[in-house]
Amino acid sequence: MTHNYQDLIEIFNQTFFADYNTKLELGGDEPIYLPADSQTPYHRIIFARGFYASALHEIAHWCVAGPERRLLEDFGYWYEPDGRTAEVQAAFEQVEVRPQAYEWILALSAGFPFNVSCDNLHGDFEPDRLGFMHKVHAQVMDILQVGLPVRVKMLSDALRAFYAIKPLEATDFIVK
Repeated sequence: MTHNYQDLIEIFNQTFFADYNTKLELGGDEPIYLPADSQTPYHRIIFARGFYASALHEIAHWCVAGPERRLLEDFGYWYEPDGRTAEVQAAFEQVEVRPQAYEWILALSAGFPFNVSCDNLHGDFEPDRLGFMHKVHAQVMDILQVGLPVRVKMLSDALRAFYAIKPLEATDFIVK
């Protein structure tokens, strides 16, 4: 199955622009979320380098953000660049569990492979990738049990329709 970022842009924009005044856009080296301003009358999720996975990840952060955070650049969150200490990495992973759970759900909805990202390639230690994956998996199972949040469900449904993917089940989420 081919996954073209232009398809994802079209699916996202058709699903959300009218109700959320938000568009997904291709960006350069770094992703960013920019709320509407005097130059651009709509909110923008800008993903990096045409990577489908980057777009899914940034969309997942948008799905986590509530109405107030969606009015702030990058949702008002901090970002500590690659090379984090063990303590900062632990804080990073704590806030990344839910977005990466949403990302996993959206990736499988599109038939796209998902890999957790510890996003710390140049730190002084090796992050516990498997441990983090188990935390993300547990979050996915919790989400599936209570039901998908509205925006995650809307995009999951749109992706599954576009890619002809069956409804998701807990057994689709396998930790390797």
